[in-house]
Formats: sequence, C-alpha cells, structure tokens
Amino acid sequence: MSIAENIAAIEQTLAGTAARLVVVTKTHPVERLREAYEAGARIFGENRVQEMAAKQPELPADVEWHQIGQLQTNKVKYLASFVHTVQSVDSLRLLLELEKHAAKHQRVINGLLQFHIAQEETKTGLSLPEAEEILNSEEYKSLRHVRLTGVMGIATHSPDEEVVRGEFRQLRQYFEQLKATYFAEDEAFREISMGMSADYPLAVAEGSTLVRVGSAIFGSRG
Repeated sequence: MSIAENIAAIEQTLAGTAARLVVVTKTHPVERLREAYEAGARIFGENRVQEMAAKQPELPADVEWHQIGQLQTNKVKYLASFVHTVQSVDSLRLLLELEKHAAKHQRVINGLLQFHIAQEETKTGLSLPEAEEILNSEEYKSLRHVRLTGVMGIATHSPDEEVVRGEFRQLRQYFEQLKATYFAEDEAFREISMGMSADYPLAVAEGSTLVRVGSAIFGSRG
C-alpha cells in the first residue's frame, strides 16, 4: 500500500466521526511528507523540535504543525514562529515560555493539556488536580498568546481493549470536566487528542477528535 492509499483508508474509517488525522512524520524524510501532503494530509505531528524546524520551510505554508512529543522550555524558541498546536503541555512553566515566544512573533499558539492516563510510569503528563492548579493560577489567566484548545493522552500499550478503552474514556471525562468548569463559554476548547496507529479505532469510538497516526501510514520505521 502506498502512503496515499494508507491515508485514504484511514480517512475512510474517520468519515462521519469527529476525528481528524494527524500524520506523525517523525524520522521520515521530506519527500515522504510531500507524498502525504499530495494525498490531502494537512496536519503533521512531530516529536522532535529540530526535525520539525528543519522540515517546516520545505513544505507548503498551509501545513498545520503539531508538536506531539515532550517539549523542553529551551526548545520553544525554535518552533514559536510557526507551530500551530503544542499537544504536550504538561506544566505552567511551558505555557509561560510559549507565551513569551509567541508574543515576540505576535501570534497565538494552541496548546493541549497532556494527561497521564496510562499504567506505564514512563509516560508523562498531568493529573487532574495538577491541571486544575494551572487553570486556577493568575499566571495562566494572564496568557494572551497561548490558547488551550483541549486535552491529549497516550494509552497503555496493551492488547487488552478494555484497558485501552477505559483510559480513553478517562481522558474524555477529564475533558468534559474541564470544559464544564473552565471553558464552558469557549468554543475553541474542543479537542481530545487520543489514539495512535495501533489503537485509534478505539479512541475514535470513545470520542477522539485528533488521531496521531504514523506507522500505519508510512510503515514501521526500520
């Protein structure tokens, strides 16, 4: 199957749902990203800042770049001029750094609060009380160049569908709770980013609006 055929097949499974496809492009060369673009993909997700910054000028300007890997504050400056959404917001410190650099470029960067929903300790992310602490802080309320638009989470890598579904359900509950409490009037707060190549159909069934798919499009990396 070609990249275009894989994208078409995934888009077909997303038809009629709320979910949009984020093509995970990490480690893949620009030529393959162009193939994905030609096939209609417009949202590209990268894990590494330097890789994204190198690829961005090589692709059309209407690509929506999403940072999906952990973002260190000292790397924010490399993507602040173009990144659309940082899906891995896990601290107030990161939000403040995004604010500073987005302001320099006179633009607004979207962010998703990343929650720790998996059983694996290696996965990063916030707990619900930690997220609420950020949202209740005066520093957060003063942000003008960062806009939170939803939540993100990575489920346990498990063959047990019930475990995975339960974690996706938990993330959706976090989203609904935050929406009701902090963003009831904010139409922009609407994204639930969950689901990857192995489990995105389950995520879509549980209400995902963004699925992050790489290997099911490009094949597994060697």
